[in-house]
Amino acid sequence: MTAEPKPAKKILRILLDANALFVPLKFKFDIFEELETLINGSFELILLSPIKKELERLATNESTKMRKNALYALNLAEKCRLVEVDHQLNAAPDDIILQVAGEWNCPVFTNDKKLRKKLRDINVPVIYVRQKSRLEIDGRR
Repeated sequence: MTAEPKPAKKILRILLDANALFVPLKFKFDIFEELETLINGSFELILLSPIKKELERLATNESTKMRKNALYALNLAEKCRLVEVDHQLNAAPDDIILQVAGEWNCPVFTNDKKLRKKLRDINVPVIYVRQKSRLEIDGRR
């Protein structure tokens, strides 16, 4: 009798809000290492096209400090998979994240309290910074 092959582990997709890419600057820790520790499995970081556009806008239209931070965030975004999303021109990035996270049933990494509450209201797990020193997930399935 031969053993059945183990099913391939599913890669967890994690959506990133723009502010997730500012975490290393604000809290001085590596989000990629922290995510590896938190998830303890395979994952893929997803940056939706409207979020990238938001970062690009911040990198050109804001104060010098914000431009610098946004450029840093865009550099980090290169480590993520960019997913083009058809969206209404007037849709806010948070609304797009809510829609995609609900459809894909995947966690979102954000520190935005309003967005976190909206995500939890639709039963989407949320990854956020806890005690300014580590990541935590709320609503893990």
